[in-house]
Amino acid sequence: MPPTSSARPRSTAGRDGRRRPAADAKPRPTARENVRFWIRAIVVILILRAFIFEPFRIPSESMEQTLLVGDFLIVSKLNYGARTPNTLGIPFTQIYLPGLALPQTRLPGFSEPQRGDVVVFNYPAAQDVERGAIAEDVPVERRAPYIKRLVGVPGDTLAVLDKVLHIDGRPVPLAATMKQRWRVTMTGTAALPESVYADLGADLFGSGFPDSTGVVSSDIAATPGAARTLDARPDVASVVPFVLPLGVPQMMVYPQGSGWNADQYGPVVIPGRGMTVPLTSATWPVYEEVIRRYEGHTTGLGTGNTFLVDGRAATTYTFAQNYYFAMGDSRDNSVDGRFWGFVPESHVVGRALFTFLSFKGSFPFVRLERFFRPIP
Repeated sequence: MPPTSSARPRSTAGRDGRRRPAADAKPRPTARENVRFWIRAIVVILILRAFIFEPFRIPSESMEQTLLVGDFLIVSKLNYGARTPNTLGIPFTQIYLPGLALPQTRLPGFSEPQRGDVVVFNYPAAQDVERGAIAEDVPVERRAPYIKRLVGVPGDTLAVLDKVLHIDGRPVPLAATMKQRWRVTMTGTAALPESVYADLGADLFGSGFPDSTGVVSSDIAATPGAARTLDARPDVASVVPFVLPLGVPQMMVYPQGSGWNADQYGPVVIPGRGMTVPLTSATWPVYEEVIRRYEGHTTGLGTGNTFLVDGRAATTYTFAQNYYFAMGDSRDNSVDGRFWGFVPESHVVGRALFTFLSFKGSFPFVRLERFFRPIP
């Protein structure tokens, strides 16, 4: 009987008599090759993360309903130009060499930050409402990342009047995905079930505030569309914005001592590179911290109500970089520029483009409809 062929790969013998593997057998990578592969992969990831894009997770409700807690975003660093690192540390950690500050510059980008962009930036102020005081020697890129919408750009005159944002005197109404606080007043003595608000994506602050006649009111955070839906109900008498009146100061509003609150704010002029502003008793509280913290000068008050910059009396100041004003889309649940002032260009990380994943704390734990969703 003739010999049968085998499916197994066979080794062949060379002239020296040694057995050699068949031609189709793939050699396993060596330990050195594995190490080289992972080093190259990590270097590529670090380059992409530093200069191209970076993932970011939404930790709070300040951008609802535009962005939800548990959304994962792609943040582009190419749009505005990536910053070169100014610290050395362990990648993907907050561990870095203190006291070593590398010169930082911004690479060319495709565009300047625009009004309406959703932007990630490093928290700029000295006092964080949630984290407390921040030491001045903490490098910019090691400060906590925040995400907000830019509502003002250099040269804009910004004000909030009766809860409505105004830019250069023109009102900017809430967009469809933005929330604010409303007061819902019923036609009678019964409050709406909480499920009614939940179905509309509204957050209930407090329910069952009766007036002298027993009519009940409730405070909610909701989008304009949800407010209109509630207002159309026959058992609802009115749905109106909850507005803090003028003259009622609010703690930690920027600048301190202004007497403003989150619903009655400004006007302030947002500074920009090359812009010169007069230094007066009205403008000094707004710009003094900017000149000192972000522009790197010493400031003080001289005799005769004079203003000192680097120890010299000054009546004007010309800014060296651009600044922006940021607010959260959930206007009454956001610690934003109304509480800590301007965002310097040096603190801007990049523009948020889209959500690529979204998770929630209840079954089914994922929001498939938010996967790869552009940010409005």
